[in-house]
Amino acid sequence: MTLTLSYPMVRNVGFDGVLVTFAETMSDPANRAALSFRAEVERLDLDGVLETSATLGSAYLRLDPARVTHADMAGTLKELLKTRDWYNTPLPSGRKLWRVPTVYGTDLAPQLEDAAQAAGLSPTEAVRRLSHSKVRVLTIGFAPGQPYLGPLGPEFNIPRLQDLTPMVPEGALVLAISQFVLFSGPTPTGWRHIGQTAFRCFRPDMTETFTLAPGDELLFEPVSRDDLERIRANNDDGLGGATFQEITP
Repeated sequence: MTLTLSYPMVRNVGFDGVLVTFAETMSDPANRAALSFRAEVERLDLDGVLETSATLGSAYLRLDPARVTHADMAGTLKELLKTRDWYNTPLPSGRKLWRVPTVYGTDLAPQLEDAAQAAGLSPTEAVRRLSHSKVRVLTIGFAPGQPYLGPLGPEFNIPRLQDLTPMVPEGALVLAISQFVLFSGPTPTGWRHIGQTAFRCFRPDMTETFTLAPGDELLFEPVSRDDLERIRANNDDGLGGATFQEITP
C-alpha cells in the first residue's frame, strides 16, 4: 500500500519543536511558502514561540513547553495555514537584492569547465547564464551564515562530485543540483567550484553577523581577477565590493 502524504503538514520535532512542511522536495512554491509562513509567525509573535527558522521547504518553530503545548501550537498553526494560499503568497518584505563581484573560472575557481560540460554548455555560455541568474537565499545552513541559493535553470541540475575537493576558500561560489552555495569559510566540498568572490557571509565582528537573510536575492556579476584583487585590498566591511538595494513588494 502506498501512503500519500498531504501538504502542508504539521509535525512535532523532539521535546520543543514543531515543523511545518510544504513539500516533500524543494520547489520554488514550497520555498516561498516556507519563507512567508515563517515571516507571518514572527509578525504575529505567537505566545510560546522562542525562535523560528526556514529551510528549503519547511518552517521550524522552537517552543517553550512551559508556555504552550505541542497540541495547542499545532492547532494554532493549522488554523493559520487555512488563512491563505501560502504557495502563492508574496515573499516577505525587507529583502535585499545583492550584486556580488565574481571571478568565474581561472585557477581561482578551477571547476567551471567541468560544470559547464556537465550542463552541456560552453564555459562562456555557462558564465553568461549563471551571471544573469537572479537567485534567492533558499535557506541558511551547514556553516554559520552560509546560504543555499537558487533555483537555477534545469540545465544546471548537475550532480555533486563523487570525490571531495579537499578545500575551497571563503567566498567560493560552488554549483550542483540547480543551486549555488556561497561558502562562509574554508571547507572541503563535493560541489563544483565555479566562481570566487571576496564576499563574507559570516562576519562575527559585525552587529549583523549573518550578512544574508532567507529571501534575499543575489546576482553574481563577472569581474576580472585584477578587479577582485583590488576589492580584496579594500574589504574592511567584508562585502567584497557587493552592493545592495531594498526589494520593493
